[in-house]
Amino acid sequence: MIVRTLGAGAGGGLPQWNCGCRNCALARAGAIPEMTQSSVAVSPDGDRWIVLNASPDLRAQLAAAPPLHPRGLRDTPIAAVIVTNADVDHVAGLLTLREKTGFDLWATSGTRADLAANPIFGVLDPTLVIPRTIALHQPFEPLPGLQVTAYPVPGKVALYLEGAAPNTRMLGEQTIGLRIEAKDRVFHYIPGCAEVTDDLVARLADADLLFFDGTVWCDDEMPASGTGAKTGARMGHIAMSGPSGSLARLAGLRALRRYIHVNNTNPALDPASAERTALRAAGWEIVQDQEEIRP
Repeated sequence: MIVRTLGAGAGGGLPQWNCGCRNCALARAGAIPEMTQSSVAVSPDGDRWIVLNASPDLRAQLAAAPPLHPRGLRDTPIAAVIVTNADVDHVAGLLTLREKTGFDLWATSGTRADLAANPIFGVLDPTLVIPRTIALHQPFEPLPGLQVTAYPVPGKVALYLEGAAPNTRMLGEQTIGLRIEAKDRVFHYIPGCAEVTDDLVARLADADLLFFDGTVWCDDEMPASGTGAKTGARMGHIAMSGPSGSLARLAGLRALRRYIHVNNTNPALDPASAERTALRAAGWEIVQDQEEIRP
């Protein structure tokens, strides 16, 4: 199995266009790596690929990934796109893939309904972009040699679908994790998660590689930094730190562990920070754009 990170950042990427926080300033100065918004490509053989989440930066991400370039006049090695929720930073890139080349588009029935309700996604020709429905806990093969099983993780509906008081820890089709298996290697992909439950810890025991939600270091990171009013929990994302954070809750896993979907405000983005030191001491790293891992 080949896992290639196309983008590792949360919504807005790093630097975020309208942000002058310390991390964004460091990224603009070239002192820390820039990040496009989160998307991943997976292949069993390096020839055919699936894309996990279509970020708004997808065009640039594909241009920077030679294995995903066309091999002919009108062609793509991308057989399928799987989206884990209806968030803008996971579906907006679908509009980039409208130029009359076919692939399968996998999503839960709820996420498919959210996309169908927005007429802009009608630019995807349904005779070429074939809608496929993900049933939770039911394995499917988007590509021969690659078996995927989706499962619910605590989360909320997309921002543009929120009501006045959204449930940020819903468990259902609106936020899913993916277990991907190829040649006896197992990769779990969870770019959004509001809580690490005991059931989720048990489910991840078989992982050889884990990409997990790394949005914020601490829950009040954005209010404390003056960059926003929402906490990590309000956004539907668990913090890395703290007794209930992902570092503590996932400490016993044997998997190679990487954070993805990292917000521009997260202090662990700075390799010289105490937070990055603590993260590494716990056996984690932050994945980088265009990094390739073979678990």
